[in-house]
Amino acid sequence: MLAGPTAVAAVVVGFAAQGLVPRPYGDAQGELLDVLIDTPPPEQDTTTAAEQLRRLEARRAKPQTTATASLALAEPEAGPGVDLEIRIALLGAGANPKLSASGGWQVLSRNGQLLQQGGAGSLVNLTELWRQGAEAWLQTSAGSLLVNDRPYGGRLRLILEGGGLRAVNHVGLEAYIAAVVGAEMPSSWSLEALRAQAVAARSYALAHMARPANRHWHLGDTTRWQAYRGVSSSNERTRQAAASTAGLILSYQGAIVESLYAANRQISLEAHGHLGASMSQHGAHDLAKQGYRYNQILGHYYQGASLARLKAGAS
Repeated sequence: MLAGPTAVAAVVVGFAAQGLVPRPYGDAQGELLDVLIDTPPPEQDTTTAAEQLRRLEARRAKPQTTATASLALAEPEAGPGVDLEIRIALLGAGANPKLSASGGWQVLSRNGQLLQQGGAGSLVNLTELWRQGAEAWLQTSAGSLLVNDRPYGGRLRLILEGGGLRAVNHVGLEAYIAAVVGAEMPSSWSLEALRAQAVAARSYALAHMARPANRHWHLGDTTRWQAYRGVSSSNERTRQAAASTAGLILSYQGAIVESLYAANRQISLEAHGHLGASMSQHGAHDLAKQGYRYNQILGHYYQGASLARLKAGAS
């Protein structure tokens, strides 16, 4: 099991690979160092993000000694938040999306040259964009960016590839988590279930930030990864779930847990049974209604894991 601070981006594990059998700390730490040495560097554009992750640490809570230790995951001490940016490919938007903003917007080249600008609701001229280069940025100083009329925060990187356009949303990690919680769970469900979902979603996201799907983006917006619908799936309750668990991830023997989950136990077993632990979202809601806190719910589904909190590293 992880003891003390460790580099967050070092390894990513699924529970099946590790078998959830605790081993002596020295053995686990030696394997961690081996993985650090053997892990290839990320490709091109993901290098900066990966280096940012390597400068983080994850501090675990002290082991519990109460009767609930077998179920509830100990909560690490609170600390200052870590501001990370995640890159989400809006795969569901298609190769020819309608782009605009709820306020004034600008399209900039990679070197910052103004290519286009417009007011609220006016559309980006994609035909002109094709002639202006292979990459551009869409940003707004007020309101949200609109992709096929769906609002998004942050910035949009527009990449021309394969005869079409790929829109990549660069957005703050915690804003992303709040939106994923609302897309993956009804926001009317118990707050403790939403909090458990937030930790699972954040751990899954960090796993893919450490091991990106593409040199331009970390993961997609569909259920192949985690459902993400931008600002429209974020509300006060999902933001509360994200904020109250900010920086918390699941770890196991020095690694980020790629925390799998599905709607119910049957789907979870069918989709993830061969991979190991997986959370049932309906099951999490049922446990919350019985009075379980989020860390007890996580301990029920991810047995052998622990909670760790992201913090800035010393170097």
